[in-house]
Amino acid sequence: MTAVPVAADQPVPAPTISRQLLLDSGYVLLGLPLALASFVVLLVGLAAGLGLVVTVIGLPILSGTLYAARGLADIERLRLPTVLHQARIRPQYRLPEPGASAWRRIFVPMGDAQSWLDLAHGILKLIVAIVTFVVTLVWWAGAVAGTLYWAYDWTLPHGDPEDVGLPQLLGLGNSTVVRIGLHTAIGLFFLITLPIVARGCALLQAGFGRALLTGVAEMRNRITVLEEQKRAAVSAEASALRRLERDIHDGPQQRLVRLAMDLSRARQQLATDPRAAGRTLDEAVTQTRETLAELRALSRGIAPPILVDRGLPSALAALAGRGLIPIELRVDPELASPAGRLDPAVESTAYFVVSEALTNVAKHSRATECQVTVARHDGRLEVDVDDDGQGGAHLAKGHGLVGIADRIRSAGGRLSVVSPVGGPTKIRAELPL
Repeated sequence: MTAVPVAADQPVPAPTISRQLLLDSGYVLLGLPLALASFVVLLVGLAAGLGLVVTVIGLPILSGTLYAARGLADIERLRLPTVLHQARIRPQYRLPEPGASAWRRIFVPMGDAQSWLDLAHGILKLIVAIVTFVVTLVWWAGAVAGTLYWAYDWTLPHGDPEDVGLPQLLGLGNSTVVRIGLHTAIGLFFLITLPIVARGCALLQAGFGRALLTGVAEMRNRITVLEEQKRAAVSAEASALRRLERDIHDGPQQRLVRLAMDLSRARQQLATDPRAAGRTLDEAVTQTRETLAELRALSRGIAPPILVDRGLPSALAALAGRGLIPIELRVDPELASPAGRLDPAVESTAYFVVSEALTNVAKHSRATECQVTVARHDGRLEVDVDDDGQGGAHLAKGHGLVGIADRIRSAGGRLSVVSPVGGPTKIRAELPL
């Protein structure tokens, strides 16, 4: 399978509430010992490195501290996806040049901004970890102790007149029913709000980590993706213009040249041979009709009027009707309704994908039938073109699928091609909505 991913990695699917509660609680509770260990190691290393920097010994210590911060940061990055539901992102650290000396290698992490952000996270995270740990632990204790109060109330002393409990302070008395009812109600409150509180604490801790550990990397990745989309858009536009120029030169332009020659010959024949002039004019009319037909075909490949007027399903139906082999079309009917129509850019890209894929099927696949499926799924438009041909399609330069890949990448989508030798071929395009 050949894939051209152009968007960010797909987010991790969210688990159930109970599982998320356990994940969030585990993330927060484990975060305190990790933060404490990180605080001690990095603060001691930073203090020792800065204190001994005048003796040169501090430089290797400081460099080692930054490498330790990088390792601890990687541990935190491994934990972030369980809370943030996104793929793990690791920044590109500066690396020493091949053959660099030992001293040059020592200075490499000192010149890397992300290494200092890792160090800041390792030291400052303890503050956030303590707050979130205490809040989460209190809510868990309140939920467990309150909801199970009925099971251990009998073990607690209640006869001492100086021992004033919460029910008495609230003026509810000190009977067993009141005590159990009040503490159970409090426990239920903690239990009901526990998923929200644990989630909030986990997001607070994870958000702090994301800001320092992956924020710069995410911004750089986004810039890289935008640059790739820009290059793909320029490449797709250039390819489309070259193809249009070639089609016009090979078709309508040649016919127009012949039309001009026929009209010139007819004008010369009018005086000497009117019948021959009539036949020449008839040929000129035929050339005009054929030229118009070719121009209409070219315009359909750029922006077919039926796509603008009636939507993607109708345009694809017309496209399938002109196919050279039987084409089974499955399109979500909601895409044709006024409320379900897609953005014009998405419709145009989807039409282009199907049109180019069917052209490749007709020219190269030797297929006997083809199936086109277009449907929404999880906020994306999925376009599948499958055929039973000889296979062997791939995204190498010089093949027709390259133009499709560039067009999809420029729209922020992805293209996958499965085409083993001997077939069948499955092409899937995913476009963001």
